[in-house]
Amino acid sequence: MARIGILTGGGDCPGLNAVLRAVVRKGVNHYGHAIVGYRDGWRGVLDNRVTHLTPDNTSGILHRGGTILGTSRTNPFKEENGPECVKKSLLAENIDCLISIGGEDTLGVAAKLQADGVNVVGVPKTIDNDLSATDFTFGFNTAVEICTYAIDRLHTTAESHNRVIVLEVMGRHAGWIATYAGIAGGADAILVPEHPFDIEEVCEHLRHRHRKGRTFSIVVVAEGAEPLDGAASLQQEEVDAFGHVRLGGIGVSLEHEIERRTGFETRVTILGHIQRGGTPTAFDRILATRFGIAAIDAASQEAYGMMVALQGNEIVRVPLDDAVGKLKTLDPAIYEVAEVFFG
Repeated sequence: MARIGILTGGGDCPGLNAVLRAVVRKGVNHYGHAIVGYRDGWRGVLDNRVTHLTPDNTSGILHRGGTILGTSRTNPFKEENGPECVKKSLLAENIDCLISIGGEDTLGVAAKLQADGVNVVGVPKTIDNDLSATDFTFGFNTAVEICTYAIDRLHTTAESHNRVIVLEVMGRHAGWIATYAGIAGGADAILVPEHPFDIEEVCEHLRHRHRKGRTFSIVVVAEGAEPLDGAASLQQEEVDAFGHVRLGGIGVSLEHEIERRTGFETRVTILGHIQRGGTPTAFDRILATRFGIAAIDAASQEAYGMMVALQGNEIVRVPLDDAVGKLKTLDPAIYEVAEVFFG
């Protein structure tokens, strides 16, 4: 029997509660562990704010979005004596291993702490699907479904009003959501961070459609997409604890520029946090559950410093350093599929 800590860090994501439920169910019922949940990500570890998780108080959360533990973007390595406070907190609760559920930033902290002697196991979480060493992260499928649903609805109003509609979706450094949703929704142009775009070329695609008698168009753009002659659009200049600026606004810029250059009436829709919230899809519930089971198995077998990952149809263990060392950008072959339908 061991005492296993668990936290959810970074942006909330559909499927987090499914991971917690799986860790608790197998951890308690199969291994006899005590599961200690830390409130609000790494902030809860720094402040030693805990709640004890049981099969009873994690029952009925499979379908719920968000995280019952809460989350934050706290970086212990940016706090005074942060790593030491983390160790002190874990020692106070007699934690044998900490399961960290998060993306590049949250797992990056976990990897540093592992190198500093803390026993950790990672679970990959990001709707952007940009973590290396895993084919997919839970939350991505839900985000794509939400964006595809939005495109379906935008099609009808774009066609009815003969408009160009720009849909801005999440994707700071990688265009996975934009490309998958764009393909599924039948977008006429998809703009992603991996491919800086020529605005005049985009406008010519739209003019070409109109010359062929198609009087409306849908343009999907990732928030981190950049024009060839410019930089990413920023909402604020300030950075968070991990050095990230808040992106957003590229859709508004495109709306103005497309209408100015083509004369076509253009509107923008920014989905924002709608992509993160609500009920996870069946795929994400299953993947998150499999990750949770694999994570508690790894912790119980003292496979520290590892992250559980999906490779093909199998859940495997990979070194945390492999997951956070480099972002997984969009597969060029997927974008080539999308390009067939541009214009």
